[in-house]
Amino acid sequence: MDTFLAIASRRDERRYASEVITADTVERILDAGRLAGSARNLQPWSFVVPTDRGRIERLGAAVYVPENVTSAGLVVALLIHGKDTATFDAGRAAQNMLLAAWNEGLASCPNGVADPGAARDVLEAGEDERVAIVLSFGLPQKLRDTEARGADEWSQRANRRPLADLVRWLR
Repeated sequence: MDTFLAIASRRDERRYASEVITADTVERILDAGRLAGSARNLQPWSFVVPTDRGRIERLGAAVYVPENVTSAGLVVALLIHGKDTATFDAGRAAQNMLLAAWNEGLASCPNGVADPGAARDVLEAGEDERVAIVLSFGLPQKLRDTEARGADEWSQRANRRPLADLVRWLR
């Protein structure tokens, strides 16, 4: 898939079909996160993958929209440690995973953490670890034909501020 087409066509999806995600696909998603760059190559993250249904339910209760997590075929929490750049670096890892999942035909959604203490407990986080984000993945209930439009058309259809409102040129 063309990278810009992948970026332009990907949307956060919150409704997943009940199909199982293969182990190979899970590994590719996690490896995409591992491959993300980080400041001084410190890789200040851990990827925690809960598989026990009860643990997933408890983690779901700690995010803003529990159903995003509890209905997912794969849940990955990114835990970070270290300096302020760790949050940015975790974002790079998360975006890699979201795009890798899209390339595999999966939908995904980042989930904000409403109760960080509960999430830390469920994920058995270390003393120096914080929960950066919880990602949910699954086969989308409604399949989208990415190739039906070009990247420019996907970009125009995106519910985003116009580029001209975001960019300031300093001359």
